[in-house]
Amino acid sequence: MLTLRILLLALFAFILSGCSPNKPPRIADFRSLGELRVATRLDAISYRMDEDGRPSGFEHDLLERLGAELGVPVRFVVYPDATRALDAVLNGEAHLAAAGLGLNDRFPLKWSAPLREVDYVLAGRIDAPEIEKESELAGRAITVRRGALSADTVEQIQKRVPNLTMHLQAKVDDQTLLAQLAEGKHDLIATDRVHFALAAQIYPALTVAYDLPLKSHIAWALPMEPNDPLANEVQIFLEEARESALLSRIADRYFGHVRRLDEADISTFFSRIQERLPALRPHFHDAQAKTGIDWRYLAALAYQESHWDPYAISPTGVRGLMMLTADTADRLGVSDRLDARQSILGGARYFSMLKEQLPDDIEDPDRQWLATAAYNLGMGHLNGARAIARGMGRDNASWWDMKAVLPLLSRPQYAARLKAGAARGGEAVIMTENIRNFYDILVRLEPAYEPPLTPPRLRLSQRP
Repeated sequence: MLTLRILLLALFAFILSGCSPNKPPRIADFRSLGELRVATRLDAISYRMDEDGRPSGFEHDLLERLGAELGVPVRFVVYPDATRALDAVLNGEAHLAAAGLGLNDRFPLKWSAPLREVDYVLAGRIDAPEIEKESELAGRAITVRRGALSADTVEQIQKRVPNLTMHLQAKVDDQTLLAQLAEGKHDLIATDRVHFALAAQIYPALTVAYDLPLKSHIAWALPMEPNDPLANEVQIFLEEARESALLSRIADRYFGHVRRLDEADISTFFSRIQERLPALRPHFHDAQAKTGIDWRYLAALAYQESHWDPYAISPTGVRGLMMLTADTADRLGVSDRLDARQSILGGARYFSMLKEQLPDDIEDPDRQWLATAAYNLGMGHLNGARAIARGMGRDNASWWDMKAVLPLLSRPQYAARLKAGAARGGEAVIMTENIRNFYDILVRLEPAYEPPLTPPRLRLSQRP
């Protein structure tokens, strides 16, 4: 009932605002104003601030593309929660709201076409009692982010299950609630499956305790005005974005890989971070200073190759922390592949060379992911796969398209087109997706490295 009361109050405020003589004027349309003003909130998937202070996220990137189509810049205004972002549209402060909003027809708003489908879960801890059916929620406490669509579903369950309590949290995002859950500050958290998977990357103690009977779509909220020039533009843009696979590409960039690792994979990675990474960290820092590649990405690549074991040897003869072949090591001047420092610096240089060999029209992060696949396959096989992709009408500069083509390299009809013969392209895809996961985890756990601008001065007691 609490969520319903909030909705009724919002509607009442909307009606009153239309009758008030002191009602502030609505902002001008995006063409007259010269910008598209978007109400949003901080969210790990939709709109977030990266380490360098730049905004990014699934909806951020999509809206930037919309702004380019409309010929106006996009101005994002951050509100404390989804409810306030919706209020901004109702009150005429913003042209639309984009804040990871579940499509909800109870608000007097016009909704765009769906951006992506979402399903909802109750997240819990692995050490808590299991929940196999709804009745076993009796006596439990569920925390829900204010403005989340799942609040309605939890209220309905409350009516059927005795002694079930619900707590609404304002001015907080899903990742913060899930982090608090991992610390034991909550019993259960209602969230969507993608946010859960993102949190589970760094909190192995979390688990899906119960699947909520709710599926919805993320959409943008616009004012319910008959002559709003933006609504038609948004509809056309999203139709074209779906047909061109732009929606799929941007979604894959931010969360298409997060469900690849299981609980055992993550737990092992955490133990290796504590046991093995400290001794190797200075070498990864030096590798970044020499190549410009984020040390955490190089560390993720090395972990996928060897689990940070300097003495690793594969059945095919590749060796060391970065799993270099003998020929590659010779070309890079690596005299001992089992020396951790030599292997890291050599592998980082090799990866940097692969990135440089790719055509200039391939931009990051796709450039980085394609180079990662080439690290596994070799540039010859990657170029062959790009030629196959071009013949199929796919975008061979896009990782989204290429990861569908690479597994074809093992099939005889496609391998026959390759100078180097068949290749295990599917393994290269899995490897790259795993590295993306390991890198995401390291970015959230390990600080960035800023190489010194000048070499440190030697002490008198030191010799060059």
